[in-house]
Amino acid sequence: MTSTRRSTDLPDVWMPFEADGIEGLPEGLRYRFWDGGQDYPADPAHCAFYVVPYMKGPEVAVRPLGAMSGVQVVQTLSAGIDHVEPGLGLLPAGVRLCNAKGVHEASTAELTLALILASLRGFPGFVHGQDGEEWRSGFYPALADKSVLIVGYGSIGSAIEDRLAPFECARVARVARSARTTARGPVHTLDDLPALLPEADIVILSTPLNPSTQGLVGADFLAAMPDGALLVNVARGGVVETKALLSELESGRLRAALDVTDPEPLPSGHPLWHAPNVLITPHVGGSTSAFLPRARRLLAGQLSRFAAEEPLHNVVRTLD
Repeated sequence: MTSTRRSTDLPDVWMPFEADGIEGLPEGLRYRFWDGGQDYPADPAHCAFYVVPYMKGPEVAVRPLGAMSGVQVVQTLSAGIDHVEPGLGLLPAGVRLCNAKGVHEASTAELTLALILASLRGFPGFVHGQDGEEWRSGFYPALADKSVLIVGYGSIGSAIEDRLAPFECARVARVARSARTTARGPVHTLDDLPALLPEADIVILSTPLNPSTQGLVGADFLAAMPDGALLVNVARGGVVETKALLSELESGRLRAALDVTDPEPLPSGHPLWHAPNVLITPHVGGSTSAFLPRARRLLAGQLSRFAAEEPLHNVVRTLD
């Protein structure tokens, strides 16, 4: 791939950003702006590198895939890939699927701590009190001395623990797909959850959504959590069985702080909106000022490697 090639011969790159807003993009590629609009910027068959529009849902993400006969790379701007998985069967063998590791860790970890602290310290009640001009003083739980369990100890789970470190937690336990040892301690597998859950005051979900985690947090999982424990979900709504969670919330036994729900968006009238002891944010874990600079750096790096025919980063799957 060289800049001497005719522009009509250049591989197309579809991105949800204008190319002139990203520093460091390589020459030798033809950049097309597409952020999920009805009209495509060019023939999808000519697209070699597809950057999936961010937070536009599965319908938009997969819509052009069936026509992308020449695509070589599908790059998400999210840590999860579940929104593109329904369309992967439409793609040719050899396509590399890459995620956005490195883009969302800071923002998602920040929100996780905000959800924990707001829930423990009663911020929703304070907001309602301010609306009603009520002075709601009282005695509230602290994060200090709590035992925390992180389910999904990838880069986001690790970033969450980084931010828990100053809060004097009694213990942080970690669970991931594979057991390993880190500088902070052991990482357990999902098989160890029955032994870990009864000791956890706070359970944080930061795992990807896949067949092994779909509905992971069901009635048995929740029943194993101790009375008064807090469930924090910054993963995907489908990791939690909503009906089982509602039962625990309505009984008053557990609390929850949710950045993601199932269904999502949560429709008007859904009982989860008004369940007791729940704080809901509208899937904003990665939607901060930190997103754009990190996403742009990721794309500049990935496309430079692509143009130079070097190995890409964050390859999570190569299609058979």
